Amino acid sequence: MTLTDTAERRFTLDSNILVYAFDRAEEVRHQLAVEIVDRAVAADCLLTLQALSEFYAVTTRKQMLSPAEAAAQVADWLTAFRHATISSSAMLAALGHATTGRASYWDALLVATAAEAGCCVVLSEDMSDGGRFGDIQVHNPFAPGGRLTERARQLLEP
Repeated sequence: MTLTDTAERRFTLDSNILVYAFDRAEEVRHQLAVEIVDRAVAADCLLTLQALSEFYAVTTRKQMLSPAEAAAQVADWLTAFRHATISSSAMLAALGHATTGRASYWDALLVATAAEAGCCVVLSEDMSDGGRFGDIQVHNPFAPGGRLTERARQLLEP
């Protein structure tokens, strides 16, 4: 399967992928996350402000990065990637998913924001692989054996 249609190629990264890029505790996940982030810059990827905010919160709380280092990294990604802001309609959609128990509020907010920005996929290890939220599909990019899935590799092509 080749992904040629822009609508099939636009994706976003969940904060767990961004955090793994700095978390050396799981070396294989770390290396794959670094590859994902590095390649995503040239692909049709955007980052949500929610994922960037969560990256800052997690990396500073777990003391992976100092607050200044985490802030500098977020600023770098804001320059390198296109990004999607949170709208009131995305917030309402997220509240709807959260109140029904389909997802946490934060995951639902990321998905709703990404959907408004035209994404079709969220690369995430934390959400249910293959799950759908409207037009958005969740995809775990980590395949067994320490490699990226075929779908992830296709999305990461420039």
